[in-house]
Amino acid sequence: MSVLLKAKTEQARMPVPPNFKHMVKRSKQISIAQSQIEESIALKQKIKSELAEKVVELAEILNSCLKKGGKILLCGNGGSAADAQHIAGELVVRLKSSSKRKALPAIALTVNSSVLTAAANDFGFEKVFSRQVEALGKKGDSLLALSTSGESSNVNLAIKTARKIGMKTLALSGKNGGEMTRIAGFSIIVPSCETQRIQEVHILIGHIICDLIERNFE
Repeated sequence: MSVLLKAKTEQARMPVPPNFKHMVKRSKQISIAQSQIEESIALKQKIKSELAEKVVELAEILNSCLKKGGKILLCGNGGSAADAQHIAGELVVRLKSSSKRKALPAIALTVNSSVLTAAANDFGFEKVFSRQVEALGKKGDSLLALSTSGESSNVNLAIKTARKIGMKTLALSGKNGGEMTRIAGFSIIVPSCETQRIQEVHILIGHIICDLIERNFE
């Protein structure tokens, strides 16, 4: 048997490392993670070049509302509900730990389980936000509505209710914008069909507008 053939035979007989399958699986998972990070970066680069001015305009509208004594109501479902609460928290408390500005009036309409369940039980889930807008909103206030699809009926009804009251209506959406961007007074559509990518940009926009507003109240 030649030396080369003997070496190949011995190599074929070598046992597979016990963690080989785990190593292959880990390699695939790392590749998936890297791909998703690259997708997120690419979308944010697009937002930077195409929508930065609209983000600033959104911040200016909300800042003007607050300067004139108005408040901001926020709503959304699922991950968008979490974003609504997150943004409201940054406005009421503060974004940066070094900030000395006063507290700002912002209310997420997604947090009061008693109100949400009572409205859903008595009027239907479609009215869980609009009922609160009717109760808490006034002319001069702003409603910031979030939906990755723009087709959430309860969010859209809240927008319609806010418009009747005389509130500013602002929408953060994705995909093709949906109905909400046709009925809101101002909207930003994230150019993506991937829910998680849209949500990542929504909270990025949320942090930017909170930062810009905070700078104006220092």
